[in-house]
Amino acid sequence: MTDPAFADILEANARYAQQFHLGVPRPEAAKGLAVLTCIDSRIEPLRMLGLVPGDAKIMRNAGARVTEDALRSLVLAIHFLGVHRIAVIGHTQCKMTEATNLELAADIAALTGASTVGWDFHPIDDQRETLLDDIAILRGCPLVPETVAIAAMVYDVESGRLHLEANA
Repeated sequence: MTDPAFADILEANARYAQQFHLGVPRPEAAKGLAVLTCIDSRIEPLRMLGLVPGDAKIMRNAGARVTEDALRSLVLAIHFLGVHRIAVIGHTQCKMTEATNLELAADIAALTGASTVGWDFHPIDDQRETLLDDIAILRGCPLVPETVAIAAMVYDVESGRLHLEANA
């Protein structure tokens, strides 16, 4: 049974599987790197960092925020998947910098007719401050060893350049 909404990606996967050559890569991050970045389609984490599949653990969410779930995944990656470096990478022209939580909640409620009470969409008022706050969450987590290198960066979607904002 083929779902027409996903037919294109299933067909692309069939072509991919015919030429599949990764074998069974090890689950550890070969470069010891975890990247938390935004879901924005203009970001190509592996290509922009000169990596190949298996080099890093890549996590994405709206705004590249260190949420409870992102923190959970990073802690697991540190302790079980060989991660000893974490890059939190925001980007220019991020939609999450353009509205408050109340505005996002109101827009989504209007679009869906559903209640957004209790939802935190983690918008970004000041991108640099948010990145600093998020890496402070990582550094303050007792499950993240001090030996783990942590950096905050901003990717420029127009130039492709990555700018280091801070290390923790």
